[in-house]
Amino acid sequence: MSSIITELKNGVLHIKLNRPDLLNSFNRVMALSFQEALDNANNNDEIRAVLVTGEGRAFCAGQDLQEAISSDGPELERIVREHYNPIILKLRNCQKPIVCAVNGVAAGAGANIALACDIVFSAKSASYIQAFSKIGLIPDSGGTFTLPRLIGFQKASALMMLGDKISADEAEKLGMLYKVVDDEKLMDEATACAEKLAKMPTKGLWLTKSALNQSMTNSLENQLDLEEQLQTAAGETYDYNEGVNAFLEKRKPNFKGA
Repeated sequence: MSSIITELKNGVLHIKLNRPDLLNSFNRVMALSFQEALDNANNNDEIRAVLVTGEGRAFCAGQDLQEAISSDGPELERIVREHYNPIILKLRNCQKPIVCAVNGVAAGAGANIALACDIVFSAKSASYIQAFSKIGLIPDSGGTFTLPRLIGFQKASALMMLGDKISADEAEKLGMLYKVVDDEKLMDEATACAEKLAKMPTKGLWLTKSALNQSMTNSLENQLDLEEQLQTAAGETYDYNEGVNAFLEKRKPNFKGA
């Protein structure tokens, strides 16, 4: 059985983590397959948006520790360098908007992978935990970069050091995610959002995402210069002309992502 299930529907690539008996924890095969799916999303013009979720009762419990301690498994260094670092970079550099539907527990690397997506929906029953400190490790998968910027240094420091499990409602209040929905409505709402994004001017959405990525480290002056450059690029797209013409002609635009 494949550890990653993909399906293209209505312009949205659905990516499902599929090791439910192990709470969708990552091993090497699953990590590399996930990277391959993200590469496909970025390079396939038929794909206009991505939706990531998990099979079963968990979103992702992070690393499969059995693999990590196995004598013939990859060392921690390789796991971080070859599995998780590329996943986070591919999520952030994917030119298609990525929606995440957190259907259950998101722990360790699983939590930080969810936070690296563009728009995060969460089932009400889901929970989030920076579980690394419980086994003497540090947060990886971009957690030490992303989480302080989402919720502030003090909150991030406490969650990472104490390893507290927080509810979906608390995560939303902290600003970790976009929206909490009832469990039975999660996939409907997340899918509707992804399909809406797929019909939008996705080239412009990528330029927005690119600006947000660089805002993490830019000065105000650098960010203003970047906005000028990216706005100029956006103004040269088909979708900009289509959007303006549709507005003036009082009709619905037909965006192409170009």
